[in-house]
Parts: sequence; structure tokens; C-alpha cells
Amino acid sequence: MRKIKAALALAAALFAGLAAVAAHAQTAAPAQAEGYPTRPVTIIVPFAPGGSTDVLARVLANKLTKAWGQQVVVDNRTGAGGNVGANAVAKASPDGYTLGMGSIGTHAVNASLYASMPYDTVKDFAPITLVAEVGLLLVVHPSVPVNSVEELIAYAKANPGKLNYASGGNGASQHLAMELFKNMTGTEMAHIPYKGSGNAIGDLVGGQVQIMFGDMPLVLPYVQQGRLRALAFAGTKRSRAAPDIPTVDEAGVKGYAASAWYGLFAPAGTPAPIVDKVNAAVVKALAEPDTADFLMKQGAEAVGNTPAQFTAFQKREMDKWGKLIKVIGLRNE
Repeated sequence: MRKIKAALALAAALFAGLAAVAAHAQTAAPAQAEGYPTRPVTIIVPFAPGGSTDVLARVLANKLTKAWGQQVVVDNRTGAGGNVGANAVAKASPDGYTLGMGSIGTHAVNASLYASMPYDTVKDFAPITLVAEVGLLLVVHPSVPVNSVEELIAYAKANPGKLNYASGGNGASQHLAMELFKNMTGTEMAHIPYKGSGNAIGDLVGGQVQIMFGDMPLVLPYVQQGRLRALAFAGTKRSRAAPDIPTVDEAGVKGYAASAWYGLFAPAGTPAPIVDKVNAAVVKALAEPDTADFLMKQGAEAVGNTPAQFTAFQKREMDKWGKLIKVIGLRNE
């Protein structure tokens, strides 16, 4: 009888201990999020300074620094179409102090484009929110003797391979937008990939390359200055930032549509309360009038959604662009 009572007492003690551990686990994560952040936070940008990914990350970094009272810094890590920087996020400690600004390239396209990937696009990340969708503007250097999409198609067909088009890298939104255009119009242009769209646009303005589907926030100022010529907007409807510019569809390439998007990610395993806290802060920042107005004037639409909504969006994008890549036969080793 004594042995039975002793066993029961031991079992009760063990149960109480386990219950205490469980209770602690339930309260530890919220408590961890409540105090977060207690030190500087880094947002890794997988492209060079000056591109849309970088610009959006810096806008958020400034907003979050003010909101949290902790410095939020941007760290540009370029290479392999964004894979180097994205991999750094995937391999970082999942504590909320390393985040990543991903793009359509790093988090939708590259999984289908590259024969070998250093990270799993889905399993290695915790999506936080879709930050913004950025319109793409089809622009040419003034030396190109065309003033419309129709003239561009005719010129490209009469001069196959003569035009060089720029992009922010293999698999970047600018790259796929032009490949889709080529596929739908039967034209041929040579691809010149850069380490980030900022560098690509610099050479486009300088005349080293002739044409590009450029991120609206980056190319529109050059169009307004007369240093680039805009032919069409790649979205499904005209941009509020440049309502006089027709869509590619309106300009004659029926059914054409392409855009760029950028979202914030954390490493997989980051506690949900921290993901939720970052999400709330970013969504609030994007909804502030000065942020939304700044982005809208440059052709970017602030979004800000839930982690679940962003996850579903990312899956749809991976499916869509994966099919296109297969159809046109793109592949990077």
C-alpha cells in the first residue's frame, strides 16, 4: 500500500511539474513578444541599394524605428538573383531580430527558375505581410526610334536581337515581364541582368541598354525629366501615378499583365506572437497617410495583410510564374 501511495504521489508531482512547464510555455511566448524588440532589428534586402526592394525596406525601417524606439537597420546582401540574401534570412536565428524583404523573385520565381536552391521557399520562412505591389513601366532610352508599343514591336521584329533589355537580375519581375512580352509578341531582345533594378536603371538612363520594364517608383522620375520614354504600363489598369500612359493590353498586346511585389518575411520558427507584433506594426505604418501617399505617387500600392493572407498570395504567385517559366523554358543553373 505504501508503495502504491508513493507511486501516486510521484505521478501527481510529475503531472504538476508538466502542467507548470506547459503553463510557462503558454505565457513565455506572449511575454517574449511583449518586450520585443529590446535591441536593434535588421532587415536583410537581397538586392543592391536603390532598387524597389531597398526603398521599401528603408521606408519601413524608418517607421519601425520610430514606433519601437529601437534602431531598425537595412543590410543589403546581393547575389544569385536574390538567393544569397534570402538564404541569410532563412538561416538566421528565429527570434525576430533578423527579417527579410522578399520579392516576387526570391519568394515565388526562383524556386522554379534555379536548378538548385539554398533554401526552401515555403518551409524556411514565416510570411509576415505583403508590403506593396509595384507597377512596371515599359520604358526605352530616347535613342530608340519608337513612341508606342506598336512601333516597338515593329522595330524589334525588323532588328531581331539588336535591343538589349535590362532587369534587376535573372528571375526578377522585370526579367519575367519582358520574357512574357517577348513570348506574346514574337519579338527577340537580349537580356542583360544586373544586381538590382537600381543599377539596371542607371545603365538604361546612360544608354548602355535600350529598354526595360522598370519599377514605376524608380523610372517615373526619369520619364518626367525626359531622360526615358514611357510606352506602356504593365498592370491590368492604368496607374494612378501616370494615368495618361496606356496599359500594354490597351496598346495592343491583349491579355498582357505583370507586376512586382514585395513582402516581409521572418525565418521559419519565429514565435507567432512576434510575427503578429511585427505584422501589426508594419500594417499600421503602411496605412499611415504619408506612407500610402508616398508609395502611390511613385506607382506603388501599399497593401498590408495578415500572415495567412500573405501565405496564400505567395502560393498563388509561385503557381502562376512556375507555369510561365516552364512554358518559355527559362532555367538558371
